[in-house]
Amino acid sequence: MGGAVHITFERDSRGVYHRAVRQELFKFVIFRFARRKANCKNCGGPIVVPNIAGVAPAAVAPAPAPPAAAPRVPMRTRRLQADANQMSEVFAGSAMIKVKPLAGDPPEAYQVEYSVRSLERGRGGKPVARDKHLVEIRLTSDYPRLSPQCKMLTPVFHPNIDPTTICVGDHWTAGERLVDLAVRIGEMITFQAYNIKSPLDGEAAMWADLNMRNLPIDDRNLRPPELD
Repeated sequence: MGGAVHITFERDSRGVYHRAVRQELFKFVIFRFARRKANCKNCGGPIVVPNIAGVAPAAVAPAPAPPAAAPRVPMRTRRLQADANQMSEVFAGSAMIKVKPLAGDPPEAYQVEYSVRSLERGRGGKPVARDKHLVEIRLTSDYPRLSPQCKMLTPVFHPNIDPTTICVGDHWTAGERLVDLAVRIGEMITFQAYNIKSPLDGEAAMWADLNMRNLPIDDRNLRPPELD
């Protein structure tokens, strides 16, 4: 079996081995050096490592696989969810703007009701007062890179609104919040905002130009305090 083998166990930085580590070291020594002779480091006397049947180093368990990464939520979906949360929270207490999600989870379409003073065409095409207005806002697959599709569901008399379109694209940026757009449409309906230089309704633009001193029709602040 050869000459004497000197065995030295060094302590770690804490001064001792963990109990489980000492047990595994003991099993390894018994298995590896059974029946071999060694000299005690302290007294120099002979040591014979006994042969204990069935003792073998414990198998090392494989490291557990890392947990699977959660699927990444697309950026557009995160934007839609943020819009839904803001639309619900910001207008919850508003008496002038009420929001109703229409389709999708998170929603991709909304119906917005405005309780504000504005105008619609009456008999003979002359503008008459109206104080309830419905708007549909649809978020296309290109949103927010492109502006939402917005249209009136009720008649209105305004230079930048026709039966199929509310002209919001000229001022849209991808960073604009949907809640701000909802307020901006209300400001258009009330004539707090309008553009007579590139109108969708030329007759309404001419009327606004001649009646500028009487505008806006409703001058109340539509922005909820949460947006200030």
